[in-house]
Amino acid sequence: MVERALTKWLPGNSRRERILVLLSFFAIYFIWGSTYLAIRYAVETIPPLFVAGTRHLVAGALLFAWCWWKGLRPTLTQWRASLILGALFFLGGHGLLHWAEQVVPSGLAALLIATEPIMIAVMIAMMRQARITWPVAIGMLLGLGGVALLMQGNMGHGRAELIGSAAILLGTLSWSVGIMYSGKAKLHPDPTMSAAMSLLCGALLLILTGLATGEGARLHPASISFVSFMNLLFLVFFGSLIAFTAYVWLLQRCPPTLVATHTYVNPIVAVLLGWAIAGESISGRTLLAGTAVVVAIFLVGRGARKQPQPTKHGEQTHLEPASARRTA
Repeated sequence: MVERALTKWLPGNSRRERILVLLSFFAIYFIWGSTYLAIRYAVETIPPLFVAGTRHLVAGALLFAWCWWKGLRPTLTQWRASLILGALFFLGGHGLLHWAEQVVPSGLAALLIATEPIMIAVMIAMMRQARITWPVAIGMLLGLGGVALLMQGNMGHGRAELIGSAAILLGTLSWSVGIMYSGKAKLHPDPTMSAAMSLLCGALLLILTGLATGEGARLHPASISFVSFMNLLFLVFFGSLIAFTAYVWLLQRCPPTLVATHTYVNPIVAVLLGWAIAGESISGRTLLAGTAVVVAIFLVGRGARKQPQPTKHGEQTHLEPASARRTA
C-alpha cells in the first residue's frame, strides 16, 4: 500500500528510488524525532552550548567541504546573511533548547517546539501577507490552549522547569523569525551550501557564547560520560548530517506539503521515546495538550496552503508549513 502511494507521488521512478524515499522519510520522521532525547542525554555531562556548537561545527564543516569540492564559493554578503540566520536558528533556537533540556523532559520540549507553525502563522498575519482563515484561527486557539496546558502543568514541577519551558518557547520564536528572515535574506542559492554556512556561523556563536558564560570552565573531557559522548555523535552524524541530507533530497522529489508531515510525527516520536527509554511520565494533561498542538499544526498548515500569495516578482506562491525546516 505504501509503495502504491509512492508510485502515485513519484510516477515513472524506479523501485530503488521509491525505497530511498521511504528510508528518507524514516530519517526525517524518527531520527529527527529522537534528537530531543539524544540532546537530553548529551547535556547530562557536556555543557549545553558546547553540545550544540560541536554538533553544528562538525556537520557544517563536512557539508561546507563537500560544497567547496563541488566548486561552490560563497560571497561576503552571503556570509553576513548566514551569520544572522545562524544567530536566529542555532544560537537562539538550538542554544536555548539544549540549555533548557537540562531540566525539561525531552517529550515536553518537542511539544513546545511543535508550536512553531502557529507562531509563523501569527507573524504572517501581522505582516498582512495572508488572511486569517477559520482553520488558521481555530488552529491558533488550539495551539495556545495546548501551550497553556503544558505550562500550567509545569508550575507544579518547580521554577527551573517552568523557566526552561519559557526558554524553549523563546527559542522557537527565534527560529520562527529566522524562517521569516530567510525568505528575504541574500543567502547562497545552493541550499546545501546555505545550510553549511549557517551551521558554521551558528556553531561559532554558540561556542563563543559558551565561553563567555563560563561553560568552558565546566567542560572537563574526563567527566564526559560514555552515554553523553555517544549521543553527541548521534546528533552530529544522524541528526544533522543524515536526516538533513535526506530532507534536502526529499524536497527535490516530493511535494513540500508531504515532506512537511514530519512536523506532526516528530513530537509523537519524542514523547514516546522519552516515556519508553528515559521514563518520562505522560500525564492526561500532556496527552490532551499534545493532541491539541498536533491538531493545531494540521489546521494552520491546511489553512495556510489554501492562500495564494504574491511574491516580489508578481507570481503566485503558497504558504507551506515553515516548520518543515525545523530540526532539533
